[in-house]
Amino acid sequence: MRQVSCRNCGNRVLVEKYSNEHTSVQWLEDSAQVCPELARASDQPFTQRSCSALRDTINDLADAGAVEMSERSYPVPGILS
Repeated sequence: MRQVSCRNCGNRVLVEKYSNEHTSVQWLEDSAQVCPELARASDQPFTQRSCSALRDTINDLADAGAVEMSERSYPVPGILS
């Protein structure tokens, strides 16, 4: 996992990209306390708990090649015997 800092609030997370659509994010602190966007969302029921600024930061870093796709591979049931 690679450490990434959100360009909006500076919060640090660990990130691993498996594909353009699949990103794993590990928060290093309580997300609702360190992320202003998630703190606002935590007061509203039924709101998606996602930070668009962090997502955009990660995607831009991936597009620039600063966050590479993971080379990890896992067996897929039914494919490997």
